[in-house]
Amino acid sequence: MPGKKNKIIIIAAPSGAGKTSVVRHLLKRLPDRLSFSISAATRKARENEKDGVDYYFISVPEFEQKIAEDAFVEWEMVYEGKYYGTLKQEVERIWNEGKLPLLDVDVRGGIHVQEKFPGRTLSLFIEPPSIDVLEQRLRSRGTETEESLKARLSKAAYELSFKDRFDYVILNDKLERACAEAEALVRVFLGN
Repeated sequence: MPGKKNKIIIIAAPSGAGKTSVVRHLLKRLPDRLSFSISAATRKARENEKDGVDYYFISVPEFEQKIAEDAFVEWEMVYEGKYYGTLKQEVERIWNEGKLPLLDVDVRGGIHVQEKFPGRTLSLFIEPPSIDVLEQRLRSRGTETEESLKARLSKAAYELSFKDRFDYVILNDKLERACAEAEALVRVFLGN
């Protein structure tokens, strides 16, 4: 497909808004067209996460070396001392498979990718129904301390102020509807 190379689909949202669930839905429904872009991260893997599947878990010095080498499409220090980023080689790998990379990124990372690839991205912002609902979702994960929960909620309020920088905002008040809306937008972007 001419022009398919260099196109990217971006899913961004505050932590707990449901972007991972939307990403999983899209990958399940469009496995021949999309491939998950595995991000690099300096945080420790959660119990159910696998290196090279969910993230490339690397050390802070290794991440900083890759920054110096200009190895990232985008990167951010999302939380103090915790870097996340999209490796150029990961995006190239997916394009070489004849698919479009599906990026699950933080809000600033999503904006940076759009700036780097103007006119070649579809960016979807997944919005939680409210900060209170977001707090309930984060608490139900059981992975947050009170301190980390406060940090995530504060960051979420800040990130919501950037939703108008994305092509579409999808309200995730009902996951099934949010997934269907995201899929319809992606299908249009893919040309079917």
